[in-house]
Amino acid sequence: MDMKVTTILLAEDNELNRDMMLLRLEKAGFHVLLAENGWQCLEQARELLPDLILMDLDMPVMDGWEATRLLKSGQSTKTIPIIALTAHALQDERDRAIAAGCNDYDVKPVDFERLLQKIGMLV
Repeated sequence: MDMKVTTILLAEDNELNRDMMLLRLEKAGFHVLLAENGWQCLEQARELLPDLILMDLDMPVMDGWEATRLLKSGQSTKTIPIIALTAHALQDERDRAIAAGCNDYDVKPVDFERLLQKIGMLV
């Protein structure tokens, strides 16, 4: 019996953070797509329909807030779960992320085990 591999789109502009997350997610058995800004994330999500998106909120070209709003308003992408990733641990930042359409929220530096639990609850 074939088990479907979960595809995660990681939207992260910081190369070091992106590379570290890519290695850890792949080691955990996920197929990972990469985007360096919100616009790339939006384009890839529309084309490839990943199972989940890890969305940095503070990115160039288009930030994660706008990318999330556009994804959640799109017919083909509105059901893709999004976990916001940010260095800002304030409650109002979490509330804003949920209001923008994110399904969950996590702070950087990421506690990888906690993030895996959140991913597991959404896919």
